[in-house]
Amino acid sequence: MIAYPEIDPVAFSLGPLSVHWYGLMYLAGFALALWLGGIRARRSGGLWRPEQVSDLVFYGAVGVILGGRFGYVIFYHFDYFVRDPLWLFKVWDGGMSFHGGLLGVLVAMWLYGRSQGKGFFQVTDFIAPLVPLGLGLGRIGNFIGGELWGRASDVPWAMVFPTDPGQMARHPSQIYQFFLEGLVLFGILWWFSAKPRPRMAISGLFLLIYGLARFAVEFVREPDAQLGFIAFDWLTMGQLLSLPMVVMGTVFMVWGYRHHSLVNGMNSDDAAWLAKTRANNSPEPKKRNCPELKQRNSGSKKR
Repeated sequence: MIAYPEIDPVAFSLGPLSVHWYGLMYLAGFALALWLGGIRARRSGGLWRPEQVSDLVFYGAVGVILGGRFGYVIFYHFDYFVRDPLWLFKVWDGGMSFHGGLLGVLVAMWLYGRSQGKGFFQVTDFIAPLVPLGLGLGRIGNFIGGELWGRASDVPWAMVFPTDPGQMARHPSQIYQFFLEGLVLFGILWWFSAKPRPRMAISGLFLLIYGLARFAVEFVREPDAQLGFIAFDWLTMGQLLSLPMVVMGTVFMVWGYRHHSLVNGMNSDDAAWLAKTRANNSPEPKKRNCPELKQRNSGSKKR
């Protein structure tokens, strides 16, 4: 067994305000997304501008916070919501859900795409590689806070979390998730997105790998006490919510490669958007230098 490195969940205090490591991890995740987004924008060949990334990350942050809270309440504490619908807005009670946050981000990306004249998958394919490191940092926040631990185990690296009432040696499942959902997922997506890919393929790969990683880790993560196992004495809520991600991710990748193949190394919607943008930004010809206008004026004088 490895000794749990007890770290105060409160990073620092400013008078009555306590700043937790979990919140700082969120901020660090958004900062990393901003930095990585700038890199991807500069490599996009004009499809994205670095200054657009800040708006994109802002939309994503709002989606994460609102969707994460909504998902936590609906997916994991629906009984609380039924008894007290206003509990949904009691964010100070804590509680965020990745799957709810994902839904919130998808809505936010759709709204952002509309504002920029971009398609939904144009936006999600761009932002997908920016997400995993933030997810991984969130799991580090869970680990520091001593929450969402794993099931009891006798593996040599098991830990006793001070917040565990039973004081049992458990899997540090937060670290597993940091590695799989954070580092591994980021490495694969960053490599995969370094070259142009068919539309939907990058988004699909994100859903597929995250869904598989989360489904696997749930076998050693302690089920939520208020829910337990959903079915078969082993299926958890996290696994149930991850299954559609695996299915949709597979469908998106297959559909993308079959129906959205690259033309001259570019997606057709990217090419159309780029051509439209360049046409809109091209300067209007000056009237005094327009041959057609000169010919018309000359003809009018003869008459």
